[in-house]
Parts: sequence; C-alpha cells; structure tokens
Amino acid sequence: MTETKKSWLMMAALWVLLLVLAALRPLSLPDEGRYAEIARWMLMSGDWLTPRLNGIPFFHKPPLPHWLGASSLAVFGVSSWAARLVPALHAGLMLLLVFLTAQHVSTHLVARRAALMLGTSLSFLIAGQYVNHDMVVAAWISVAIWSFALSFLHGARPHAGLARLGFAACALGVLSKGLIGLALPGLVLLVWLVWTRQLAKVLRLPWLSGLALFAVMALPWFVVVQRQYPDALGYLFGAQQFGRYMGTTFNNPRPWWFYLLALGGLFFPWIFFALNQVKVTARKAHAAAGQVAWPVWLLCWIWMVAIVGFFSIPTSKIVGYVLPVLPPLALLASLGWQQWMGGRRRERVVFGVLAAVAIGGALIFNGLAGRYSARHSTQDIARVLACAARGSDTVYALGEYPYDLPFYTQSTKPMVVVQDWPALRRSAGDNWRRELFEGADFDPVAGQVLQTPEVLEAAVQLPGQWLVAPNDLQAAQIPAGWLPVQKGSGWSLWASAPKRPETAEHKGLPGCQHQGAKQGQ
Repeated sequence: MTETKKSWLMMAALWVLLLVLAALRPLSLPDEGRYAEIARWMLMSGDWLTPRLNGIPFFHKPPLPHWLGASSLAVFGVSSWAARLVPALHAGLMLLLVFLTAQHVSTHLVARRAALMLGTSLSFLIAGQYVNHDMVVAAWISVAIWSFALSFLHGARPHAGLARLGFAACALGVLSKGLIGLALPGLVLLVWLVWTRQLAKVLRLPWLSGLALFAVMALPWFVVVQRQYPDALGYLFGAQQFGRYMGTTFNNPRPWWFYLLALGGLFFPWIFFALNQVKVTARKAHAAAGQVAWPVWLLCWIWMVAIVGFFSIPTSKIVGYVLPVLPPLALLASLGWQQWMGGRRRERVVFGVLAAVAIGGALIFNGLAGRYSARHSTQDIARVLACAARGSDTVYALGEYPYDLPFYTQSTKPMVVVQDWPALRRSAGDNWRRELFEGADFDPVAGQVLQTPEVLEAAVQLPGQWLVAPNDLQAAQIPAGWLPVQKGSGWSLWASAPKRPETAEHKGLPGCQHQGAKQGQ
C-alpha cells in the first residue's frame, strides 16, 4: 500500500468514527435543539427564505446551515444524526483542507501527521458533530485564508483561480454566520501581506470577477429578506453581531485568557507540539524546522493570534468561536513534532499512543455529553406525546422552552409558549425568552403562540390539549385540572381532562414512527 493511499484511508476512518459518534447521543440543549428544529421546520413548512423557531422568525444568523440541515433531513430523514451530518461534512472539509494544503507547502509526512492530529482531537470528533454554525463558518474561513494565501504565494501575480475560490469561500462564510466570514480572512491576510511585504499584489487580484462571484453567492438572500422584513438586517448585523461583540450584558462572560484554555482542551495533546514552535521566532530564521517556507510558517502564527485576539476582546466568549484556527494549529503541531520527535526510534509508537489517548478522551467526552443531554432532554416524553397526540392538538410549554420536543415529535403545529410576556419584555436578559419575543416582532401573527398563563385555565377544559414543563417547576404552578401523563428524566407531560370524541382522524404525530428508535436517533 502506498503512503498516499494509507493517508486517505486513515482520514476516512477518522471521519467514519465522527459519523458513528454523531449517532450516539441525544440533541444537546439549547443549541442543537434550536438549530436542528429550525432546519426541520424549514423543510416541513416549505419556507426556505425565513429561518423559524416554533414558527417565529429567527434572524440571529444567516441561513446556509439551515438550508443544508433541511436538505440533509430531506434525504436521510428527521434524526439527530442527519442534522449533525452538516457540521460533520464541514469538519471533513477542514480535515481535507489541512492535508492538501500542508502537502502543498511541506512534505507528505508533515501533511499526514497534521491531518491525523486534527482528526483525533476533540475539535474534530466532538465539535465536528455539534449542530450549530461554528464548524460551518470555520471551514469556509479556513478555505478562504488558504486560497488567498496560496494565490499570493504563486508568484508576482496572484493565481486567479485560487483567488476566485477565496472570494467564493468568503461568500459562503458570510452566508454561514455573517460578517466574520469576510472580516476574519481579511484581517489575517492584511496583517500577513503587510508583514511579508506583499501588499502590492492585492491590486492584481481578479477583483471584478471575484466580487461578482461573491455578490451572486452571498447577497440575494440578504436583499430578499430585507425587502420582506425591513428591520431584519439591522437586527442580524446590528444587535446580533456588532451588539454582541461590543456589549457587556450577553451570556457567557469569560476572562481574556479563556480561548487559550479552550484551545488546550480542543487540541489536546497535540497543542504542546505546536507550542514547541514558539521558540522559532527568537531565531528569526526563514524556515521552521526546515519543513515549510517562512511566509507559510508566519501565516500560521498570524492566523492564530489574529483570530484568538479578535474573539478575546468581547466579554461574551463561546468555545466554538476559535474553530477557525485549527488548520494552522494542526500544521504547527506537526512541524513541532518533526522538530521534537522526528527520526526517533519509538516515534511511531509514541504517536500511536497519543492518538489513542486523544480518541479515548473523545469517546469518554461523547458518552458523558450524551448522559448529560439525556437528563435535560424531552426525548422520553416526546415518544409518548408523538404517539398519543393528533396533528390538530395543541402543546403548551410552561416554565422553560423545550427546544428539542418538536424535533422529536415532528409536530406540524407550533407550541404555545406560556410566560408573563409583558413583564419579560421589560426585564428579560440574553435568553430564549428574548429570542422568541424579538422574533415575534417580525411576524405578529406567528407571535400569537406567545401567551400568558391564564390561557392554561381555558385550555384544560378542552380535549386534545397537552402541557409540558421541566420537572423542577413547582407543582403549584401547574393549574388545576391538568392530568399527569409521564414524568421523564428532565420534563413532565400533562393532558387536559376532557375525553376527545372518537373520529377517523389519524392518531399520532410523524415522530411516533420513531418511538422505538435508539437513543440519539
């Protein structure tokens, strides 16, 4: 077997492992429940323009991951695995990108090692199957940076084809998560071009065709949405991007060093070999460990420092934001290994042991995450509800919002979410309540599913009404008359008292057919 074939088989095996892990746990809340359900609703409703959560517009982020998620559900059926296929494909794209680009700028051995380091890490095996926008935009940011960088390194005149690929990747990055799909590649490349004295090459990029390609790919959705919802782009870019970046009142406040710790966990144990490359800066050599050209090595460090620095400025920090730095981190770790361990007698044994430790850690983490998610999931009561309810029945959510319940039951009717909404509009923080009532402002008709508690007193008198609430909700908050049906691990299900008249209407929601499915499917 050739070394090249061996490399491809190793990477394929790691991607298959990723797909297996993606099938072994319930949806994590809130993110996976939220984004999987937005994709399912898009497919079920046929409205591919407006992302909706519980029928309410959701303009926190652009639609590309929702489109891909809905397409995956259409092909493979509604399951958590099908929803996770979208980030898994982009994790595979990043793995492929690391291997091909590292092989282009260095040796095959360095490239394979970099790919294996990435493919055995938590960043690939766990973040690569997590349903949100982070891995999607990280992959396209990485494609954009490498495409433009290789274009500039082509010669005195940038390679036009690679540059156009960079423009296309920026467009897909913007459609994935907004302005960072353009801003982060621009930031990294600007610093790098200035440092390496290549800035004049920018004038020779294929600007007309590149910008036209970017516009055709990225702009239509924003234009159409703005025409239908005049405040949508102001909300998406203003409140959800600039506001979150500059604000201090959003969730997940973390210290400035948070991402240094996060990268240590995401890329353990290979992170230590990347750190071995720090001392190369003191030598001011024009090669790093003799394996890559100085401009490539410098690009990797600028790439990491710029993006980690960019996301360290806001008060609110989320682990997935630093996924775009994985490609340069993997290459630097492979170079560090070559410098530290290359040629030693037990090199392969040590690498195999560390890879096994990394994979074992991912397996343990995936299992623990699955158990944690199961304790907070509605999957157990969803099985009962899906087979007992009818499509015309109404489900009321009290206390908290069960993000994953509609996904598991595959309901076609929005839930009625019960809260003191007038009071919450004055006091709600950065939470699910705010995302629902702010979304309802774009579509007041859809927002009618947001009701106050007195609606439950009337609903209990009608047949075909269901109530879900978290187990830690005090019993006194459940209005009289609701009959307990099932207490699950994290949520409980009640039904209204009156018996429904016998009809020929089909009993059960579409999710009933998955009642016997395995946990996580």
